[in-house]
Amino acid sequence: MCHKSFSQKSHLNNHLPTHTNEKPFSCDVCQKGFAQKGTLNRHLRTHTNEKPFSCDVCHKSFSQKVSLNHHLRTHTKEKPFSCDVCQKGFALKGTLNQHLRTHTNEKPFSCDLCHKGFTLKGDLYRHLRTHTNEKPFSCDVCQKGFALKCTLNQHLPTHTNEKPFSCDVCHKSFSRKSNLNRHLRTHTNEKPFSFDVCHKGF
Repeated sequence: MCHKSFSQKSHLNNHLPTHTNEKPFSCDVCQKGFAQKGTLNRHLRTHTNEKPFSCDVCHKSFSQKVSLNHHLRTHTKEKPFSCDVCQKGFALKGTLNQHLRTHTNEKPFSCDLCHKGFTLKGDLYRHLRTHTNEKPFSCDVCQKGFALKCTLNQHLPTHTNEKPFSCDVCHKSFSRKSNLNRHLRTHTNEKPFSFDVCHKGF
């Protein structure tokens, strides 16, 4: 099998079902099966919302110890996983795996409707809303719905008149970064959009 060694026979017995696909431990709530009792116990916390592992720094709680360990790296800034291509460091192996696709251009997640491919599963979910017109994020002030949370965040300053993005040249302020970027071209005279027929810049 895998030739993994254990200090106790009970630990070996717990490990063996991972090879046989046997799942003798089942959840009383949702009937999902598990190979190991410890995995069942961790799963049960998803139903009870129990979070016995807490961070000593910010007191945020977690249902699993591994989640706490991952969280602690946000405080220590530890990044034990690095990219072989560009040497960028990451706190989580999963985040490194996602990053690697930016080098390979691998897009393992595809839309069943238009077959467009995506590097990240989250990007696929966000894309699907363009087909379903689902808008799960709504403004508390005007109840306008948005498909993306970042779009809602961009919308909110329109109510508060907050303008957090300012021009370094003339100090004019804007509620959106995209509006600031457009404004900056009035200073640089940059025209990044050209017409293919006459090559005129806009």
